[in-house]
Amino acid sequence: MRIFHLNANHLRGLIPSAFPKDCRLISINLGTNKLEGRLPRSLINCKYLEGLDIGNNRIQDEFPFWMEGLPELRVLALRSNKFGGNMSRPSSTKIPFPMLQVLDVSYNEFVGSLPQTYFKNFKAMTEAIELDYDSFLANLEMRLTLKGQDQLLNRLLETFTTIDLSSNRFYGSIPPSIGKLKILKYLNMSHNSLTGHIPSSLENMSELESLDLSTNKLDGEIPSELTGLTFLSKLNISMNNLVGKIPRSNQFSTFENDSYMGNLGLCGLPLTRKCKEDDGKLMQPAEEEDDEYEFIDGFGWRSVVMGYGSGFIVGIGIGYMIIRSGRPRWFVEFFLALDINIRRRRDTTELHQHAGEHAGELD
Repeated sequence: MRIFHLNANHLRGLIPSAFPKDCRLISINLGTNKLEGRLPRSLINCKYLEGLDIGNNRIQDEFPFWMEGLPELRVLALRSNKFGGNMSRPSSTKIPFPMLQVLDVSYNEFVGSLPQTYFKNFKAMTEAIELDYDSFLANLEMRLTLKGQDQLLNRLLETFTTIDLSSNRFYGSIPPSIGKLKILKYLNMSHNSLTGHIPSSLENMSELESLDLSTNKLDGEIPSELTGLTFLSKLNISMNNLVGKIPRSNQFSTFENDSYMGNLGLCGLPLTRKCKEDDGKLMQPAEEEDDEYEFIDGFGWRSVVMGYGSGFIVGIGIGYMIIRSGRPRWFVEFFLALDINIRRRRDTTELHQHAGEHAGELD
């Protein structure tokens, strides 16, 4: 047996633990079941194993450091389980996971700092290596989150590389060593508790197509060096504590405001919040500026219009009641006398105008 795919069934219980020493399995896919327990250590006997997908189960274990020495492993998908503990302990293997192209540990319970050792030594993500693609890779079926959307991967291309560490409890800074992953295409570290600055060493990841660092606690400015990532088509750094002006050259001129939302200190396009002008005054977003001009001494134009409208209606009503009832008498007599005077002046004016016209005819 070379391929063992039982994914997307209703399997329960434990993963079989007796993988023999002469195991010749190339691909194991048990994803999307209801399997429990731990990952069997006897998998280390499968020296030809290229892909392991046990995502979307109920496996409760630590990260399988003991698999670092598998010489052919290209896919390790552990997403949506109950894996926990720390991934950043020192490696006992000189070059851990030398052929790994896909690492997906998203939606688990990992804690601690990011696995810096792996960033330095993932050979298949740091340099182009010649691979033999005549095995299970033509029949691969696994689900990954790429560019913010779940996608079904049916074939692993030679140039496909991804790391997904999202939705765990990683904390601490992003190590500059991540820049060594020069041929990584997809990187997702969202929904963790990462702090510190975005490292400028990301500029070395020249083939990066998607970068998601959203929903963390990152601060500082967006490194201008990132504008050199000319293949970057998806960026999400929203919901952090970033500040300063957003770079707008190259690919960054194509990203919309949803890439930056939730960073109150960011300014410049595509956001409406303008950056500091020459006079040092920070311009407010357009919406806020409109609101500020609406208020005069604490009252907005809406309040003024409502006040005039209400007063006009009430005044008409009171006037009608006064004239109809004739009370108070002095008020009615005042307005009647005023009306008589107005009428007399108008009649006098018309009489003078008529007399002038008649005199003109006689001339």
